[in-house]
Amino acid sequence: MIEAAFEYSFIRYALISGLIVGFIAPLIGTFIVVRRLSLIADALSHISLGGIAFGMYLTSITSISILTPINMGIVFCVIGALLIEKLRTLYKAFEDLAIPIIMSLGIGLSVVFISLADGFNQDLFGYLFGSISAVTWSDMIFIIIVLLIVIIFITLFFKELFLLSFDHEYSRVVNIPQWIHTLFMLVVAIVIVASMRIVGTLLVSALITIPVAIGLRVTKGFKQLMIVSIIVGEIGVMIGMFTAFYLDISPGGTIVLTLILMLLFTFLWNMIQKRGVTRASRSSN
Repeated sequence: MIEAAFEYSFIRYALISGLIVGFIAPLIGTFIVVRRLSLIADALSHISLGGIAFGMYLTSITSISILTPINMGIVFCVIGALLIEKLRTLYKAFEDLAIPIIMSLGIGLSVVFISLADGFNQDLFGYLFGSISAVTWSDMIFIIIVLLIVIIFITLFFKELFLLSFDHEYSRVVNIPQWIHTLFMLVVAIVIVASMRIVGTLLVSALITIPVAIGLRVTKGFKQLMIVSIIVGEIGVMIGMFTAFYLDISPGGTIVLTLILMLLFTFLWNMIQKRGVTRASRSSN
């Protein structure tokens, strides 16, 4: 694949994009998982799929260049993030209810617009499960821009995001502005849209959450969690993309399965460590 990257530009774009996605998805995922909002990634990925299907329907009936599936996916994902925030304020005692509502909306819109767009095709399959050959120059530039947005946002508001993640009530006491949380949701939305070319809309939440799940098993501090999650994400993406290239299949599935295997290995390693500690304590007694 490395040799092919020097020969074919689309593989080079996919490798660069994969490295970036493997960085930003677990990075933003640490804040999502710690806040116990893991399913938000699923909800936004489903609503973005509705936007993609809507964009594909529009391209079949109009020639307006701006109404592309990726652009409509961004619009729907941002609107979905704002709707989740609105519903969370309306159902303060049941804030998690906003997630299945938006997820259901996304699934419903996807089914309707996919049907109107004459069903599944190769482009839609790539959006669903990722595709190495589908990553274009413009996709890579968009992903680089998202990388810069994420880095700037986390650098500027790390303290506020940390407080929101670990002590939401205290964050209200110290008057952390609500717009920071809303902006965080919008950043999550664009990260999901940026990641779907590599992993696919149906699997992008795995890249956001599974590396963090692995990090939680082997780290004790938040910054350690961020670093380990990013490393795991990069390893999972690279192994998954290389496997997908040589098997000629969609990379989304291989990336997720790689991360699952790494998670299982982490569980096994934890079990071995616990048994070692138990035996050492018994021998000392």
